[in-house]
Amino acid sequence: MEKVPMTAGGFAALEAELKDRQQVQRQRIIQAISEARAHGDLSENAEYHAAKESQALNEGRVQELESLIGRADIIDVAKLAGGDTIKFGATVQLIDDDTEEKKVYQIVGEPESDVKSGKVSIGSPIARALIGKKVGDSVQVNTPGGGKSYEVVSIQFR
Repeated sequence: MEKVPMTAGGFAALEAELKDRQQVQRQRIIQAISEARAHGDLSENAEYHAAKESQALNEGRVQELESLIGRADIIDVAKLAGGDTIKFGATVQLIDDDTEEKKVYQIVGEPESDVKSGKVSIGSPIARALIGKKVGDSVQVNTPGGGKSYEVVSIQFR
């Protein structure tokens, strides 16, 4: 069984989603199925079919979450602090060499990555390019939109 690295915060978020899907969403879907059944003929009942599809999607996500939680390798980011190189869990501030735009990314596990909120997966091109770098280093990243160059401004572990 392959372990999945993640931060404690990412693990807590997965647990919260699992609890919501099992205790709240599941009950809401069961209620919707029950109400749709009361309308009669199930073969032409769009509400019933939509509720059953919603139930299948919810149960699939519950299974996925249970698997991720079972395989989680929780890494305490606070224990990684003290070094001066970028590693898993680091929050890194970068400056784009072309546009002078500041960017902040935290390197996290695959299940918790969300680029819009500044969390990049350990397997992403930018994270792979950043690992092992120090403040002041220049980083070249090959992205689908072409190569980008950044300078590492700060490294934090929080």
